[in-house]
Amino acid sequence: MTSQGLRTTRAVATFDPIPSRRVADSLVVDVSGAVPPGATAVAVAVGTDGPVPAALGLSRAALTAAGFTGAVGQALAIPGDTTPELVVVGTGDPAALGTASLRDAGAAFARATYRHASIAATLADLQGIDGAAAAQSIVEGVLLARYRYRAFRDQPGEAVLETLTLVADDAAADAVRSGADRGRITAEAVWLGRDLANTPPMHLSATRMAEIAQVIGAQTGLEVEVFDHDALVALGCGGLLGVNAGSGEPARMVRLTYRPAGEPTGHLALVGKGIMYDAGGISLKPSDAMHAAMKLDMSGAAAVLSSMTTLRALGCRAFVTGYLMCTDNMPSGTAMRLGDVLTIRGGKTVEVFNTDAEGRLVMADGIVLATEQGVDAIVTIATLTGAAMRTFGEVYAAVLGNDPGLVAQLRAAGDAADEPAWELPLVAKYRRQLDSKIADIKNMGGINAGTITAGLFLEEFTAGVPFGHLDICGPMMTDVDDSWRSVGATAFGTRLLIELALGFRTPAA
Repeated sequence: MTSQGLRTTRAVATFDPIPSRRVADSLVVDVSGAVPPGATAVAVAVGTDGPVPAALGLSRAALTAAGFTGAVGQALAIPGDTTPELVVVGTGDPAALGTASLRDAGAAFARATYRHASIAATLADLQGIDGAAAAQSIVEGVLLARYRYRAFRDQPGEAVLETLTLVADDAAADAVRSGADRGRITAEAVWLGRDLANTPPMHLSATRMAEIAQVIGAQTGLEVEVFDHDALVALGCGGLLGVNAGSGEPARMVRLTYRPAGEPTGHLALVGKGIMYDAGGISLKPSDAMHAAMKLDMSGAAAVLSSMTTLRALGCRAFVTGYLMCTDNMPSGTAMRLGDVLTIRGGKTVEVFNTDAEGRLVMADGIVLATEQGVDAIVTIATLTGAAMRTFGEVYAAVLGNDPGLVAQLRAAGDAADEPAWELPLVAKYRRQLDSKIADIKNMGGINAGTITAGLFLEEFTAGVPFGHLDICGPMMTDVDDSWRSVGATAFGTRLLIELALGFRTPAA
């Protein structure tokens, strides 16, 4: 069978890989002074201390006897014949109430009401937190927890959320409405990122990814340029083409451009790894659980696309360029081999020591193209190394960079989004592990410090531009529902990149 025939048999022309976006189109997020008649469940917040709202008709002792302490993440449906059903939701220590605890509380409410299509949450008893921030966090928690990938099967007994109403005092209504709008926008972006990463690779090729970017980019105020095989050859993108050599599907590079109104606060480049399926190439992965998860190896590119769809709606003041570096990494008679030498855009040569260290090869081309644009900073995001997951587990991403100011911005954005990142050093002494006897650099270091040597490889192509790298291998997925992280792809990094872009300042400024 020819490769062209293979592509034809694998194509599913009528399949839409982003079903949650259609669900989002019909979802109503509203702000009201009272619980609407259509709501069938309403959340009432209770912390670990302080008075219990009279609306519950219960004492704290009665709640404690039922096993409810007010800790973050708890939710308890109050028995009775009332409509709507009352659900008491824990918000933790009132003195420590913040956006992360409210997001978790919103998620607990969403999961406790999974059979309800129309729900409401009251903000009246929340003290000491800005109404907009509270609304954004609750909306994010509810919507992200109610996410399900519904492309191939529905969840029996789980209702599709149709209406979420935030009940607030008239004096706070404008702030709450603003926060709720932002929460919906950011949650929809995460839904998109999750849908893309959850989609099986036979349904989401690099070509299809580019087509989706064109459609969604046009809807969200982005300029979209797609570079096919011939264009990549003309650009000299030897990293992306080298990795693509073993695939029956052509590579695509997508360049997204967001131009703000007025003078930009700086020019930020985002480069995302888009390996649509990573078999490892000739350095074939073993048939284990991680191999089965390799449809998620394009999570970096998904996060770049998803985050950038929000920038126009949220009034981002930075000039942002995104690069989606998309291809499969497959073994075949035409695949790149160990010992091959690739020429990256700009002329630097790379000796291939491991074909499964492919993400850094495709992103190197994007990094060079970004430097040629004269950007103020470059951020790469990728499910790059298992070493990062071994170091930080499934909660934290690794962040590395050559500029303390940019690294600080990345960490602050992660803290604000509750997508935390912890810094690893770019240890200059380890650079010699990447020395090649026949090329400018090789794509693999030694057996230790794999995340650091991967960062050093990427930094090699930055031409001194401030650079930060997010390794999201650990938090790219979850096997169980975990607060607002629904089972499957998490789209980790999407909201972090949104926060980064909205607050971006040129590092040297």
